[in-house]
Amino acid sequence: MKVILLERIEKLGNLGDVVTVKDGYARNYLLPQGKALRATEANMERFEREREEIEKRNAEARAVAEQQAEKIRGAQLVMIRAAGETGHLYGSVTTRDIANALNEEYGLEVQRSQVQLDKPIKLIGLQDVKVRLHAEVVETITLNVARNEEEAELQAQGEILIGEREEAPDVVEEVLSQIEQEEAAEAGEAEEAQAAEGEAAEAGEAGEEATKEGEETPKAE
Repeated sequence: MKVILLERIEKLGNLGDVVTVKDGYARNYLLPQGKALRATEANMERFEREREEIEKRNAEARAVAEQQAEKIRGAQLVMIRAAGETGHLYGSVTTRDIANALNEEYGLEVQRSQVQLDKPIKLIGLQDVKVRLHAEVVETITLNVARNEEEAELQAQGEILIGEREEAPDVVEEVLSQIEQEEAAEAGEAEEAQAAEGEAAEAGEAGEEATKEGEETPKAE
């Protein structure tokens, strides 16, 4: 489907560009979000008539976004979450969580769709997250996910709190492997000893039987 972009879309085009996109992308995102119009003759004429007004609105929205970007520039957002010894969260931090925290702390109106996160965060630590406040305004914040305020402060100072813990499972696995090997060796020795005892017992029984048979055999006269 051919559409007219009403704002800059990353990796697609700038305001006013006519581009070809997949039908689903147009119907499910660009058109309902007001980011594009179908590239019909009527819409092309409409866009040209309203182009000046559209560009003006876009410039105003960009100016507001730039003001918001200044508020959060260099920001480090602390999020306290429960986590295990290895730093893995009991749950995760999602785009919704980040948007809500930004809005609460900085008085913004960020939508979860504006937070660019490939996948939910499931480990404590620092992570850079991009927030698209406008098609042409993107700001990066640092997310500080910790189990408590003290840990958050240490992480902010550059401490890495999960490095040693991440190695712990490997150490435990190595120890368990050694224990299993030792147990297997002991079990093998026990089996050998048991087998030896069995053989000795059998030999003893055979000897006793032979003795008895010798005693029971009558002497030749």
